[in-house]
Amino acid sequence: MIKGCYTALVTPFKDDAVDYEGLDRLVDFQIENGITGILAVGTTGESPTLTWEEHNRVIENVAAKTKSRCLCIAGAGSNNTKEAIEATGHAAEFGVDTVLLVDPYYNGPSSLEIRREYIEPVARNFPDMQIIPYIIPGRTGAQLLPEDLAILYRDFHNVNTVKEATGNIETMRRTRECCGPEYSIMSGDDGMVFQMITDPDIQSSGVISVLSNIVPGAITELVNLAGNGEIEKAEKLHSALKPLFELVTVSTMESTPFGEVLCRARNPLAVKTLMSVLGVPSGGCRQPLGKMTKKGVAKVLSIVRKVYETTPVILQPLEDFFEIKILKRLANPSNWEELSYDKY
Repeated sequence: MIKGCYTALVTPFKDDAVDYEGLDRLVDFQIENGITGILAVGTTGESPTLTWEEHNRVIENVAAKTKSRCLCIAGAGSNNTKEAIEATGHAAEFGVDTVLLVDPYYNGPSSLEIRREYIEPVARNFPDMQIIPYIIPGRTGAQLLPEDLAILYRDFHNVNTVKEATGNIETMRRTRECCGPEYSIMSGDDGMVFQMITDPDIQSSGVISVLSNIVPGAITELVNLAGNGEIEKAEKLHSALKPLFELVTVSTMESTPFGEVLCRARNPLAVKTLMSVLGVPSGGCRQPLGKMTKKGVAKVLSIVRKVYETTPVILQPLEDFFEIKILKRLANPSNWEELSYDKY
């Protein structure tokens, strides 16, 4: 059973090219801080904007770095089943045991089609590869339903886990009802992992996390405490981490010549912005993602200052590994002046 804390690793860039040296440092940081496993080139790793050559090389590097150290999951999802099969084959060739298949985006297949025309062909072609469907309708416009997850689980021994990011508690409970007690439900939402683990009708096995790019030790500890029934300690840590959950999507109201508009800086933009501010390998995002607004960057800085002031131990491993002083980096505007648009 897949359980624990897995980091959906960002793909660091330098001059818009993949920064492979930075990638190695990020992997070492994760492993040194007790992460269960690393997801290479998931959607947080900006898989839609990587070439397949880059995609494959990142997986090769992460698979080699994690071998015998922690589990490696490879992002192999696509809106083209043939591509997903080819990506899974590449992952298998380099010793990866698990792949993540995000629901096909834009095409808009039904749950039946996602099951029969997407997950099943991959599972059938690679019976020794564990397949994790990733359900995030807010980003894909499609959704594999609990009933189809249960059919997959019944028919394919290698499809026994889901990354659940619907944000819908009743859907999660329905997944547990359909799939039974041995099925692994992994949270795809940092802010909901505590609730998902402790809800007796969900009993999540852990999280595939965005925020563990920054605080792998703390998110891993949260998962372990909640999973072991140490609810009071887990709840206290959850409260300390709560401000960071806002970094997954940073929303601000912005002024335009025609009135105010809502601007949403979606994952991984805010997390990579913070990593850049702190001097951690990251770089910007690839187009069409761009920069945050000045209000958005200010919100990111405020969140991190708050966490550092109230619970500095959460961020201490980041300081120690990358040899940085967070408060000094947060006090110097030159560390973020180029990370936002001049105006809306």
